[in-house]
Amino acid sequence: MGYSNQFFEALGIDPLSQEGLKAFAKRSGISLKQLKYYNTNNIVPTGNDLKKLKFATDLTELALRLKMGRLDKDILEAIQKYADQLEPILSNYAPKLESPMNDYHLEFETSLGKLYRGDCYKLLKSMENDSVDLVFADPPFNLAKMYPSEMDDNIKTEKYLHWCQEWINECARILKPGGSMFIWNLPKWNASLTTILNGILTFRNWIGVDIKYSMPIQGRLYPSHYSLLYYVKGEKPKTFKPDRLPMQTCPKCYSELKDYGGYKNKMNPLGINISDIWTDIPPVRHAKYKRREGSNELSLKLLDRIIEMSSNEGDTVFDPFGGSGTTYMAAELKNRKWIGSELGPIDIIEDRFSIIESEREILKGYREKVNALFPEKIRLNREKIGLWTAESVRK
Repeated sequence: MGYSNQFFEALGIDPLSQEGLKAFAKRSGISLKQLKYYNTNNIVPTGNDLKKLKFATDLTELALRLKMGRLDKDILEAIQKYADQLEPILSNYAPKLESPMNDYHLEFETSLGKLYRGDCYKLLKSMENDSVDLVFADPPFNLAKMYPSEMDDNIKTEKYLHWCQEWINECARILKPGGSMFIWNLPKWNASLTTILNGILTFRNWIGVDIKYSMPIQGRLYPSHYSLLYYVKGEKPKTFKPDRLPMQTCPKCYSELKDYGGYKNKMNPLGINISDIWTDIPPVRHAKYKRREGSNELSLKLLDRIIEMSSNEGDTVFDPFGGSGTTYMAAELKNRKWIGSELGPIDIIEDRFSIIESEREILKGYREKVNALFPEKIRLNREKIGLWTAESVRK
């Protein structure tokens, strides 16, 4: 979904009038197709097209940018310089967030967590400042999907970003100093959300999680990663203890896939430092792991890694978009307090907690394979066939 008609409105063109559009295209010397491209993507023309627009209208580039909401550094510097004069004008403009629900209520509770049914923004407004240690958010991607809550997942780009700004600001408010915030989204959206986040939190990492999320698109690179933004409130995180990962080995012969040469004896027996590219997070497609039909859901392994890295037992984790409840399940299993909300029915999440022991076994399987250069099974097989291990190279 593109932007609304901010470009055409800035030019004083009725977007519904084909005759008017064609007339302006002819007068400006810019093709109708190109004008529609600028309008759909809310892009300020540059080079010769900008020059043509100036001749065809009375608009300056400054006026065009202001009307389109595309503020460059010069405009922002001017706003900073004249902030005292502008504040009385801008304070009278306070757009209200359109909320899909007027209320929220507690609908599910465990010894560690509380899940509310309703609008996350309403819940956030009721929460205290500096009250949670970790925020993880996996918002709808605005891809026109149908959700059980019947929320509108096909809105104009600027409206979607405005909505994200509202809940991001509230999540930052309730985050404790030193607390961490992670946002899971498509690269397209997270690239825009960094503009909001950089003004209130400290950037740590853009983590690329290698999962193919659509079919190849002709004329484009194959989209094969989700973006996970990692920010912290304040200068540095109060908790940062990432897992170390095992060395990659052949599943048949158990030999390592990367030759570390003469550095074997310098390898940390607890494993390899985790990077900002994660290639070992599986998509949730197998019936054993999938908890809801017809929708994507997050891997328990992903939330285990995030929660382990940025919180301690007894800390509070908040997730405003419940989905299938992966965050809440991971927090419960890892002895963290948790708070969440879900706009739609929560029966899937309740049902998931009824099989918590099965989830515990899945999580146990993940934990057995981290913080060791070679997990137990692989280490034993390497010893059996005479391959080196972290222990043997230190003898």
